Amino acid sequence: MAASPATSQMIADLLAFIAQDGCSDADFDTMALRVFAHQHACNEPFRRFCQARGVTPRKVKGWREIPAVPIDGFKDLTLSCEPTAGCERVFMTSGTTRGELKGRNWHPDLSVWNASFRGNFERRFMQGAGRIRMGILFPDEAAMPNSSLAHYLQYALQEFGAAGSAHFVGAQGLDTSGVTEALAQAQRSGEPYALLGASYSFVHLMDELKAAGREFRLPAGSRILDTGGYKKQSRQLDFEEFYDSLAQAFGVPRERCINMYGMTELSSQFYDDGNAVVPSVKSGPHWIRSRVVDPLTGREVASGERGILVHCDLANYNSVTTILTEDVGVATANGFLLLGRAQGAQAKGCSLAVEEFLKAAA
Repeated sequence: MAASPATSQMIADLLAFIAQDGCSDADFDTMALRVFAHQHACNEPFRRFCQARGVTPRKVKGWREIPAVPIDGFKDLTLSCEPTAGCERVFMTSGTTRGELKGRNWHPDLSVWNASFRGNFERRFMQGAGRIRMGILFPDEAAMPNSSLAHYLQYALQEFGAAGSAHFVGAQGLDTSGVTEALAQAQRSGEPYALLGASYSFVHLMDELKAAGREFRLPAGSRILDTGGYKKQSRQLDFEEFYDSLAQAFGVPRERCINMYGMTELSSQFYDDGNAVVPSVKSGPHWIRSRVVDPLTGREVASGERGILVHCDLANYNSVTTILTEDVGVATANGFLLLGRAQGAQAKGCSLAVEEFLKAAA
Protein backbone atom coordinates (compact mmCIF):
# COMPACT_ATOMS: atom_id res chain seq x y z
CA MET A 1 0.00 0.00 0.00
CA ALA A 2 1.40 3.38 -1.02
CA ALA A 3 1.96 5.98 1.68
CA SER A 4 -0.30 9.03 1.76
CA PRO A 5 0.78 12.06 -0.29
CA ALA A 6 1.67 13.92 2.94
CA THR A 7 3.88 11.06 4.14
CA SER A 8 5.47 10.60 0.70
CA GLN A 9 6.41 14.28 0.66
CA MET A 10 7.74 14.02 4.21
CA ILE A 11 9.92 11.08 3.19
CA ALA A 12 11.33 12.97 0.21
CA ASP A 13 12.09 16.05 2.31
CA LEU A 14 13.73 14.04 5.08
CA LEU A 15 15.93 12.16 2.62
CA ALA A 16 17.13 15.51 1.29
CA PHE A 17 17.65 16.82 4.84
CA ILE A 18 19.67 13.75 5.85
CA ALA A 19 21.81 14.07 2.72
CA GLN A 20 22.84 17.61 3.69
CA ASP A 21 26.26 18.23 5.17
CA GLY A 22 24.97 19.30 8.58
CA CYS A 23 22.37 21.92 9.49
CA SER A 24 21.96 25.00 11.64
CA ASP A 25 19.87 25.07 14.82
CA ALA A 26 17.25 27.07 12.92
CA ASP A 27 17.15 24.52 10.10
CA PHE A 28 16.72 21.70 12.61
CA ASP A 29 13.87 23.54 14.32
CA THR A 30 12.15 24.20 10.99
CA MET A 31 12.22 20.53 10.00
CA ALA A 32 11.32 19.36 13.53
CA LEU A 33 8.23 21.58 13.53
CA ARG A 34 7.19 20.25 10.11
CA VAL A 35 7.45 16.65 11.31
CA PHE A 36 5.67 17.53 14.57
CA ALA A 37 2.76 19.10 12.66
CA HIS A 38 2.52 15.97 10.48
CA GLN A 39 2.50 13.68 13.50
CA HIS A 40 0.03 15.88 15.38
CA ALA A 41 -2.33 15.66 12.40
CA CYS A 42 -1.94 11.95 11.58
CA ASN A 43 -1.01 10.14 14.82
CA GLU A 44 -4.18 10.10 16.92
CA PRO A 45 -2.80 8.89 20.30
CA PHE A 46 0.00 11.44 20.05
CA ARG A 47 -2.46 14.21 19.19
CA ARG A 48 -4.58 13.37 22.26
CA PHE A 49 -1.46 13.50 24.43
CA CYS A 50 -0.56 16.92 23.02
CA GLN A 51 -4.11 18.18 23.50
CA ALA A 52 -4.08 17.11 27.16
CA ARG A 53 -0.99 19.28 27.58
CA GLY A 54 -2.43 22.16 25.63
CA VAL A 55 0.28 21.84 22.97
CA THR A 56 -0.45 22.54 19.31
CA PRO A 57 1.76 23.12 16.26
CA ARG A 58 0.93 26.83 16.48
CA LYS A 59 2.33 27.07 20.00
CA VAL A 60 5.53 25.07 19.57
CA LYS A 61 8.48 27.24 18.53
CA GLY A 62 11.35 24.74 18.61
CA TRP A 63 12.24 21.08 19.00
CA ARG A 64 12.71 21.35 22.77
CA GLU A 65 9.00 22.18 23.14
CA ILE A 66 7.71 19.06 21.36
CA PRO A 67 6.10 16.79 24.01
CA ALA A 68 8.29 13.77 24.75
CA VAL A 69 6.51 10.42 24.61
CA PRO A 70 7.73 7.92 27.25
CA ILE A 71 9.40 5.00 25.59
CA ASP A 72 6.98 2.52 27.16
CA GLY A 73 4.21 4.19 25.17
CA PHE A 74 5.40 2.18 22.17
CA LYS A 75 4.33 -0.97 24.02
CA ASP A 76 0.83 0.10 24.94
CA LEU A 77 -0.39 2.14 21.97
CA THR A 78 -0.12 2.13 18.20
CA LEU A 79 1.98 5.18 17.35
CA SER A 80 1.85 5.40 13.57
CA CYS A 81 0.87 8.13 11.12
CA GLU A 82 0.22 5.58 8.37
CA PRO A 83 -2.11 2.53 8.63
CA THR A 84 0.06 -0.24 10.03
CA ALA A 85 -1.27 -2.79 7.55
CA GLY A 86 0.47 -0.91 4.75
CA CYS A 87 3.85 -0.53 6.46
CA GLU A 88 6.87 -2.31 4.99
CA ARG A 89 8.29 -3.27 8.38
CA VAL A 90 7.63 -3.19 12.08
CA PHE A 91 10.61 -3.37 14.41
CA MET A 92 9.88 -4.79 17.85
CA THR A 93 11.76 -4.68 21.14
CA SER A 94 13.01 -7.81 22.86
CA GLY A 95 10.38 -7.61 25.60
CA THR A 96 12.90 -7.94 28.43
CA THR A 97 11.51 -5.19 30.67
CA ARG A 98 7.79 -6.01 30.74
CA GLY A 99 7.54 -9.68 29.96
CA GLU A 100 6.30 -10.38 26.46
CA LEU A 101 4.84 -6.90 25.88
CA LYS A 102 6.97 -5.47 23.09
CA GLY A 103 7.51 -1.96 21.86
CA ARG A 104 6.66 -1.55 18.18
CA ASN A 105 7.93 1.00 15.66
CA TRP A 106 6.25 0.88 12.24
CA HIS A 107 7.98 2.03 9.04
CA PRO A 108 5.94 2.73 5.89
CA ASP A 109 9.15 1.97 4.01
CA LEU A 110 12.77 1.70 5.10
CA SER A 111 14.23 4.43 2.88
CA VAL A 112 14.62 7.02 5.64
CA TRP A 113 15.79 4.45 8.23
CA ASN A 114 18.39 3.12 5.78
CA ALA A 115 19.59 6.59 4.77
CA SER A 116 19.91 7.55 8.44
CA PHE A 117 21.99 4.45 9.10
CA ARG A 118 24.20 4.56 6.03
CA GLY A 119 25.84 7.99 6.18
CA ASN A 120 26.13 7.95 9.96
CA PHE A 121 27.71 4.47 10.05
CA GLU A 122 30.13 5.32 7.27
CA ARG A 123 31.40 8.41 9.09
CA ARG A 124 31.46 7.08 12.63
CA PHE A 125 32.46 3.42 12.26
CA MET A 126 34.02 2.96 8.84
CA GLN A 127 35.92 6.28 9.02
CA GLY A 128 36.99 6.17 5.40
CA ALA A 129 37.90 2.50 5.37
CA GLY A 130 35.77 1.56 2.35
CA ARG A 131 34.76 -2.10 2.56
CA ILE A 132 36.15 -4.36 5.28
CA ARG A 133 35.66 -8.05 6.05
CA MET A 134 33.09 -8.34 8.84
CA GLY A 135 32.12 -10.92 11.40
CA ILE A 136 28.60 -10.43 12.73
CA LEU A 137 27.86 -11.73 16.23
CA PHE A 138 24.08 -11.64 15.88
CA PRO A 139 21.45 -13.59 13.92
CA ASP A 140 20.66 -12.48 10.39
CA GLU A 141 17.50 -10.69 9.32
CA ALA A 142 15.81 -13.85 8.04
CA ALA A 143 15.97 -15.29 11.54
CA MET A 144 14.84 -12.05 13.24
CA PRO A 145 12.79 -10.01 10.73
CA ASN A 146 11.37 -7.70 13.42
CA SER A 147 14.72 -6.85 14.99
CA SER A 148 16.08 -3.40 14.19
CA LEU A 149 19.54 -4.62 15.26
CA ALA A 150 19.38 -7.59 12.88
CA HIS A 151 18.51 -5.18 10.06
CA TYR A 152 21.22 -2.75 11.15
CA LEU A 153 23.95 -5.40 11.14
CA GLN A 154 22.85 -7.11 7.93
CA TYR A 155 22.63 -3.76 6.17
CA ALA A 156 26.10 -2.88 7.47
CA LEU A 157 27.43 -6.11 5.98
CA GLN A 158 25.60 -5.49 2.69
CA GLU A 159 26.79 -1.90 2.28
CA PHE A 160 30.28 -2.06 3.78
CA GLY A 161 31.31 -5.70 4.16
CA ALA A 162 34.04 -7.16 1.96
CA ALA A 163 34.08 -10.66 0.49
CA GLY A 164 34.28 -13.28 3.23
CA SER A 165 32.03 -11.39 5.65
CA ALA A 166 29.65 -13.66 7.57
CA HIS A 167 27.23 -14.05 10.46
CA PHE A 168 28.47 -16.26 13.29
CA VAL A 169 25.31 -16.52 15.39
CA GLY A 170 22.48 -18.73 14.18
CA ALA A 171 19.86 -21.19 15.29
CA GLN A 172 22.52 -23.26 17.07
CA GLY A 173 23.96 -20.26 18.86
CA LEU A 174 27.48 -18.88 18.56
CA ASP A 175 29.63 -20.54 15.88
CA THR A 176 32.84 -20.35 17.86
CA SER A 177 34.90 -22.43 15.46
CA GLY A 178 33.73 -20.37 12.48
CA VAL A 179 34.54 -17.00 14.01
CA THR A 180 37.83 -18.31 15.44
CA GLU A 181 38.95 -19.42 11.97
CA ALA A 182 37.89 -16.07 10.48
CA LEU A 183 39.93 -14.21 13.11
CA ALA A 184 42.94 -16.46 12.55
CA GLN A 185 42.72 -15.92 8.79
CA ALA A 186 42.59 -12.15 9.28
CA GLN A 187 45.61 -12.31 11.56
CA ARG A 188 47.53 -14.32 8.95
CA SER A 189 46.53 -12.15 6.00
CA GLY A 190 47.29 -8.80 7.58
CA GLU A 191 44.00 -7.38 6.29
CA PRO A 192 41.88 -5.38 8.75
CA TYR A 193 38.84 -7.13 10.18
CA ALA A 194 35.71 -5.84 11.90
CA LEU A 195 33.68 -7.63 14.57
CA LEU A 196 30.18 -6.28 15.17
CA GLY A 197 27.42 -7.51 17.42
CA ALA A 198 25.53 -7.49 20.68
CA SER A 199 27.65 -6.76 23.75
CA TYR A 200 26.58 -10.04 25.36
CA SER A 201 27.73 -12.02 22.29
CA PHE A 202 31.21 -10.59 22.75
CA VAL A 203 31.17 -11.77 26.38
CA HIS A 204 30.27 -15.32 25.30
CA LEU A 205 32.96 -15.31 22.59
CA MET A 206 35.64 -13.97 24.92
CA ASP A 207 34.74 -16.58 27.55
CA GLU A 208 35.07 -19.38 25.01
CA LEU A 209 38.34 -18.04 23.63
CA LYS A 210 39.74 -17.76 27.15
CA ALA A 211 38.69 -21.34 27.94
CA ALA A 212 40.48 -22.47 24.78
CA GLY A 213 43.59 -20.39 25.58
CA ARG A 214 43.20 -18.32 22.40
CA GLU A 215 43.98 -14.64 21.84
CA PHE A 216 44.34 -12.69 18.60
CA ARG A 217 46.26 -9.68 17.39
CA LEU A 218 44.13 -8.40 14.56
CA PRO A 219 45.86 -6.27 11.91
CA ALA A 220 46.10 -2.49 12.14
CA GLY A 221 42.85 -0.87 11.03
CA SER A 222 40.70 -3.59 12.58
CA ARG A 223 37.78 -2.40 14.67
CA ILE A 224 35.01 -3.59 16.96
CA LEU A 225 31.42 -2.39 17.36
CA ASP A 226 29.33 -3.48 20.31
CA THR A 227 25.80 -2.47 21.19
CA GLY A 228 22.77 -3.30 23.28
CA GLY A 229 24.28 -4.16 26.64
CA TYR A 230 23.91 -7.56 28.26
CA LYS A 231 20.09 -7.99 28.56
CA LYS A 232 20.64 -10.82 31.07
CA GLN A 233 22.06 -12.92 28.22
CA SER A 234 25.56 -13.08 29.69
CA ARG A 235 27.48 -12.15 32.79
CA GLN A 236 27.70 -8.38 33.21
CA LEU A 237 30.99 -6.50 33.04
CA ASP A 238 31.63 -2.88 33.93
CA PHE A 239 32.87 -0.59 31.16
CA GLU A 240 36.55 -0.82 32.05
CA GLU A 241 36.61 -4.60 32.29
CA PHE A 242 34.62 -5.05 29.09
CA TYR A 243 36.82 -2.86 26.88
CA ASP A 244 40.03 -4.10 28.48
CA SER A 245 38.85 -7.64 27.72
CA LEU A 246 38.08 -6.78 24.09
CA ALA A 247 41.53 -5.26 23.61
CA GLN A 248 43.17 -8.27 25.23
CA ALA A 249 41.20 -10.93 23.33
CA PHE A 250 41.40 -9.40 19.85
CA GLY A 251 44.38 -7.07 19.93
CA VAL A 252 42.24 -4.10 18.91
CA PRO A 253 43.09 -0.85 20.74
CA ARG A 254 40.30 0.53 22.90
CA GLU A 255 40.25 3.61 20.65
CA ARG A 256 38.96 1.28 17.93
CA CYS A 257 36.35 -0.38 20.16
CA ILE A 258 33.27 1.68 19.33
CA ASN A 259 29.93 1.45 21.11
CA MET A 260 26.70 2.15 19.26
CA TYR A 261 23.74 3.39 21.30
CA GLY A 262 20.41 2.93 19.60
CA MET A 263 16.93 1.61 20.26
CA THR A 264 14.02 0.09 18.40
CA GLU A 265 11.89 3.14 19.11
CA LEU A 266 14.30 5.45 17.23
CA SER A 267 15.43 5.44 13.60
CA SER A 268 18.94 6.83 14.14
CA GLN A 269 21.96 5.78 16.19
CA PHE A 270 24.56 7.42 18.41
CA TYR A 271 28.25 6.49 18.49
CA ASP A 272 31.33 7.28 20.54
CA ASP A 273 34.84 7.73 19.19
CA GLY A 274 36.22 4.66 20.92
CA ASN A 275 36.48 3.66 24.55
CA ALA A 276 39.99 4.53 25.65
CA VAL A 277 38.23 6.50 28.41
CA VAL A 278 34.87 5.42 29.83
CA PRO A 279 32.13 6.41 30.01
CA SER A 280 32.60 7.78 26.51
CA VAL A 281 30.80 10.72 24.95
CA LYS A 282 28.00 9.67 22.59
CA SER A 283 26.83 11.88 19.75
CA GLY A 284 24.57 11.61 16.74
CA PRO A 285 24.14 13.03 13.24
CA HIS A 286 22.64 16.41 12.42
CA TRP A 287 19.07 15.07 12.22
CA ILE A 288 18.91 14.03 15.90
CA ARG A 289 19.22 16.18 19.03
CA SER A 290 19.21 15.26 22.73
CA ARG A 291 18.55 16.92 26.06
CA VAL A 292 18.68 15.78 29.69
CA VAL A 293 15.58 16.27 31.83
CA ASP A 294 13.97 15.68 35.20
CA PRO A 295 11.34 13.04 34.34
CA LEU A 296 8.89 14.42 36.93
CA THR A 297 8.79 17.91 35.44
CA GLY A 298 10.10 17.43 31.91
CA ARG A 299 12.43 20.39 32.44
CA GLU A 300 16.07 20.28 31.45
CA VAL A 301 18.44 19.80 34.36
CA ALA A 302 21.33 22.15 35.07
CA SER A 303 24.55 21.67 33.14
CA GLY A 304 26.59 18.78 34.57
CA GLU A 305 23.66 17.20 36.43
CA ARG A 306 22.33 13.72 35.84
CA GLY A 307 18.91 13.30 34.32
CA ILE A 308 16.92 11.23 31.84
CA LEU A 309 17.80 11.42 28.18
CA VAL A 310 15.24 12.76 25.70
CA HIS A 311 15.99 12.31 22.00
CA CYS A 312 14.40 14.14 19.08
CA ASP A 313 15.00 12.01 15.97
CA LEU A 314 13.66 13.53 12.76
CA ALA A 315 14.13 10.20 10.94
CA ASN A 316 11.40 8.82 13.21
CA TYR A 317 8.76 10.55 11.08
CA ASN A 318 6.02 7.88 11.22
CA SER A 319 5.70 7.47 14.99
CA VAL A 320 6.94 10.33 17.18
CA THR A 321 10.19 12.23 16.93
CA THR A 322 10.66 12.96 20.61
CA ILE A 323 11.12 10.17 23.15
CA LEU A 324 11.64 10.17 26.90
CA THR A 325 13.97 7.22 27.46
CA GLU A 326 14.70 5.38 30.69
CA ASP A 327 18.44 6.04 30.33
CA VAL A 328 20.43 8.27 32.65
CA GLY A 329 22.84 10.72 31.09
CA VAL A 330 24.81 13.91 31.52
CA ALA A 331 25.01 16.52 28.77
CA THR A 332 28.48 17.43 27.47
CA ALA A 333 29.67 20.06 25.03
CA ASN A 334 29.59 17.60 22.13
CA GLY A 335 26.96 15.03 23.14
CA PHE A 336 26.19 13.15 26.32
CA LEU A 337 27.53 10.54 28.69
CA LEU A 338 25.36 7.43 28.94
CA LEU A 339 25.38 6.26 32.56
CA GLY A 340 22.91 3.37 32.68
CA ARG A 341 19.24 2.73 33.40
CA ALA A 342 17.11 4.91 35.64
CA GLN A 343 16.91 3.81 39.28
CA GLY A 344 15.13 5.08 42.36
CA ALA A 345 13.44 8.47 42.07
CA GLN A 346 14.34 8.82 38.41
CA ALA A 347 12.78 5.45 37.57
CA LYS A 348 9.66 6.48 39.49
CA GLY A 349 9.56 9.71 37.52
CA CYS A 350 9.69 7.73 34.26
CA SER A 351 6.83 5.50 35.46
CA LEU A 352 4.71 8.51 36.34
CA ALA A 353 5.39 9.97 32.91
CA VAL A 354 4.15 6.73 31.33
CA GLU A 355 0.97 6.85 33.44
CA GLU A 356 0.34 10.45 32.38
CA PHE A 357 0.88 9.59 28.73
CA LEU A 358 -1.39 6.55 28.73
CA LYS A 359 -4.14 8.40 30.57
CA ALA A 360 -4.04 11.25 28.05
CA ALA A 361 -3.45 9.28 24.84
CA ALA A 362 -5.42 6.05 25.24
